[in-house]
Amino acid sequence: MVYKLLMFLSWVACRTPYSLLMKAGSGLGKLYYKFIKKQRNLAIKQMRESLKIDEAEAQRLVRESFINMGKNFMEVLYMPALNKENFTKHIEVVNLNTMKAALAEKRGVVVLTGHVGNWEWLSAAFTMNDLPVSAIAKQQPNMDYTNALNDLRATIDVEIFSRGTSELLSAAKALKKGRILGFLADQDAGPGGAFIEFLGKTASTPMGAAVFAKKFNSPIIPAFILRQPDGHHKVLVGDILRYEDTGDADKDLFNLTYKMTKILEKVILDNPTQWLWFQKRWNTPPEQRVQKHHTVKTEVSANE
Repeated sequence: MVYKLLMFLSWVACRTPYSLLMKAGSGLGKLYYKFIKKQRNLAIKQMRESLKIDEAEAQRLVRESFINMGKNFMEVLYMPALNKENFTKHIEVVNLNTMKAALAEKRGVVVLTGHVGNWEWLSAAFTMNDLPVSAIAKQQPNMDYTNALNDLRATIDVEIFSRGTSELLSAAKALKKGRILGFLADQDAGPGGAFIEFLGKTASTPMGAAVFAKKFNSPIIPAFILRQPDGHHKVLVGDILRYEDTGDADKDLFNLTYKMTKILEKVILDNPTQWLWFQKRWNTPPEQRVQKHHTVKTEVSANE
């Protein structure tokens, strides 16, 4: 039932003028801010702690972030309407040649990003430029929602691997095939993550991007999509990062993860209304840390 409803809403969204769709998204975000108390209060609390601002300023910024989230939702529904002819009206890509140069190395590209702006449209920015994109997606609590979201992603030619399946093998194959592999690096990584200060508090940080870059000698590129004041999106493609091998793999992976975390942190601090502040980013306290050797525990043959 949820799947059919979302796909129907997508059908309607694709036939609605974009400007009207954004007004609807803005209204949805305002309603979400007003009525979803738990997430609103968590977002305000975490923003105050991280940005060191007062209650009133946090409320203002969080309300704006919820409005952006409402617009994001409408744009996700609108994805089937995106094509190579109209996407440039909505998305501008800065420094795309860096991504193309990295792909030309034929080792795949690890993309560092996060829940910033409309991250679903970040993939569209690349696929609409004929660049191959794969991503590992977290399953939602409601499988109908997960299936609908994956079907909408498929309309912009994104290859999705669901967590909890054989996603590590699939992701490894994607890099071997020379594809872009996106990593959302702003989620809690549990006891086995790298414990790094993030927005003022120690957080368990995913090391997947660094691990895959090491395993396949793939270049890493930070890429973030930001909603501009006039409503269009700007994709910022950063400089290439590389795994540096000093002979101490654990230290090298940590250092690269630290560097990437600081890049992500700066983007959020510069654009606080475009991040999901109600994420349970600091769910795992440092005392739960488990020492772990991070490897890609799968082999991919050269002809796969």
